[in-house]
Amino acid sequence: MNLKPLGDRVIVKQDEVEETTASGLFIASSAKEKPTTGVVLAVGEGKLAEDGSRLPMPVAVGDHVIYGKFGGAEIEVEGETVIILRADDIYAIQG
Repeated sequence: MNLKPLGDRVIVKQDEVEETTASGLFIASSAKEKPTTGVVLAVGEGKLAEDGSRLPMPVAVGDHVIYGKFGGAEIEVEGETVIILRADDIYAIQG
């Protein structure tokens, strides 16, 4: 992917939407909720501190993260849908 996030932004590939329930029932497309988890594809250089230095990013490429339901912007790049989020919109890293 030829996309570099700026500042404290992160590019995330959203996990796939569940097609069936745990018991095997199919979920209608209108009832599916978008996942709020995904894998970090790229990170920006971090926020600028008051002294002009960069604060380190809390996530790295390859981290599996949980983020806010309404955070970020969904875009399509090279036929793939990704989300651009601020680092503050990421709630946790899944181990």
